Amino acid sequence: MLKKSDGIISPAYWCVVAGSELWLLDGELPFGSAAEFSLPASLAIKVGEYEGVPLMWINDAELDDRRALTSLRELLHLPDSLFCLVSKAVQYGHMTQTMRFCPQCGGRAHLNHNQLAMQCQDCRTLHYPRIFPCIIVAVRKGDEILLAQHQRHAGGMYTVIAGFLEVGETLETCVAREIFEETGIKVNNIRYVGSQPWAFPSSMMMAFLADYESGDVKPDYRELKDAQWFDTTTLPLVAPKGTIARALIEETVTQVSIDKNTARK
Repeated sequence: MLKKSDGIISPAYWCVVAGSELWLLDGELPFGSAAEFSLPASLAIKVGEYEGVPLMWINDAELDDRRALTSLRELLHLPDSLFCLVSKAVQYGHMTQTMRFCPQCGGRAHLNHNQLAMQCQDCRTLHYPRIFPCIIVAVRKGDEILLAQHQRHAGGMYTVIAGFLEVGETLETCVAREIFEETGIKVNNIRYVGSQPWAFPSSMMMAFLADYESGDVKPDYRELKDAQWFDTTTLPLVAPKGTIARALIEETVTQVSIDKNTARK
């Protein structure tokens, strides 16, 4: 049974955040009471519940001691609903650190605990967390999938194409533009698959599948180290499980397999 301690339900999941990093215990999200982890319960803010248990957010800067922080990527193994809550805490933390001044009048902004938004102390305008819309897309050509190695990726990992939405664009237009700009190919049959909050620092990834139409792969080396077609039976090291990129790759592999089996019948 959950108990109330110092006005906060205990036990709870605890998100101590700074940027896109969190304090973890043995690689897992701390679960227990604030007292157990020497956390300032009065400064904690509830951002949601997972299976009836609250998830609390505290900025690392609020602690008297400094704790080792780990990238949010280390929690990709969590159930989707819990990972989304952790991402929410990370994005609230990002909001409090990047929106300290009102973009409307320049006044000092403080966290409004009721709205979970930053509020200007002068003009009283509320500023909610900024969310940056991104597309991510797996492109198929027959039995092959288009994969790229980004400049920021180490260790030889390949993944699908992604990019930010520009003003005046539809999501489908953005998909076609990003693929053409980064690889030089044109696509068709663009269809929506799903989405994932991606708190690096505050993005929403909207996932698509698309089919090859025309063109030769010519990587934009300002963005990519490499881009090429891979047979779905011989893939390189790809994005980790838990990412929507991996889900798109696995969906493409599945569809190719289904089509092969259907063709044999």
